[in-house]
Amino acid sequence: MTRRHDEVRCMLMRGGTSKGAYFLADDLPADPAERDGLLLRVMGSPDPRQIDGLGGGHPLTSKVAVVAPSTDPAADVDYLFLQVAVDAAEVSDRQNCGNLLAGVGPFAVERGLVPAREGTTAVRIRMVNSGDHAVAQVPTPGGRVSYAGDAEISGVPGAAAPVVVDFPPGAGPLLPTGKVREEIAGVRVTCVDNGMPVVLMAAADLGVTGYESPAELEADRELAARLREIRLAAGHLMGLGDVEHTTVPKLTLLAPPRSDQGAVTTRTFIPVRCHTSIGVLGAAGVAAGIRLAGSVGEGVARLPERGDRVRVEHPTGFFDLESAVDQGGDGAPPAARRTAVVRTARKIFDGTVFPRPAGTARAT
Repeated sequence: MTRRHDEVRCMLMRGGTSKGAYFLADDLPADPAERDGLLLRVMGSPDPRQIDGLGGGHPLTSKVAVVAPSTDPAADVDYLFLQVAVDAAEVSDRQNCGNLLAGVGPFAVERGLVPAREGTTAVRIRMVNSGDHAVAQVPTPGGRVSYAGDAEISGVPGAAAPVVVDFPPGAGPLLPTGKVREEIAGVRVTCVDNGMPVVLMAAADLGVTGYESPAELEADRELAARLREIRLAAGHLMGLGDVEHTTVPKLTLLAPPRSDQGAVTTRTFIPVRCHTSIGVLGAAGVAAGIRLAGSVGEGVARLPERGDRVRVEHPTGFFDLESAVDQGGDGAPPAARRTAVVRTARKIFDGTVFPRPAGTARAT
């Protein structure tokens, strides 16, 4: 039987500090090109306002999660993240999204892919984009997903039930270039991959404070040119190839923390727009990177004297996570030992989305 795609079952959720459309893989076309074309119409791209779709006119609100039962014995579900461009007819699977990841566990339980348990349900997730794994602890009192709770996420109004997400150490190296610190285009960098390729730099090395607003940084054309040069070079060094048309690696500027509880202040580019907060996996990279002896975080970050808790400050607040690394030695490279975050997710609607008819897109 041929599946109709002029109407599609969809759940819109806020995951962390992002918002996206969640789909079962079986509800979308199996062919990637056909699937991506449908998702462009669902989200209303290409159009800077995405006025004819679900998108909110910003990369953080133009995201898609595709979830399916996993064939991996170490996972319950597969999660494919797709970044839908706002003003271009482009859909990218080149990166993970840790914010939408927070909603994958609740979505999987809601859709019956994982049976709910009393109290808390552990959902083992394989992130298809990278092959990495995560375990989400979903609040399920009474055997039903609960979104009500008192956990607060900086940058998100209100409170919701906490979703604790643990990230086992990735299969790849924490330092993709094999170096804790190196120089690219005259700027000291630390290239780290703790679930997301990230290039860390001291803001002062680029002639900015690191406390500027995202709008101020985006308006700095000289800065943009230097960041582009660094990102393209870092892409090759990190084994990502030509990253001209991708959103990874992320670029994160570091500055000393502004609060007594903070470890470091960040400004992250994705890749041109400056993030109004910071992504989950991007924060995981920052937390691991600043803990490495000899990294660009030395002299910039202020690490806690004890414990694994790290507070990463960003333009609209902060992000708390648990991070521990092994420094390496005796031939062993540095490695992430533990990464865990507390996020929240909330179901906004569950129903049917009616995509724009095919062949009607026109950029405005």
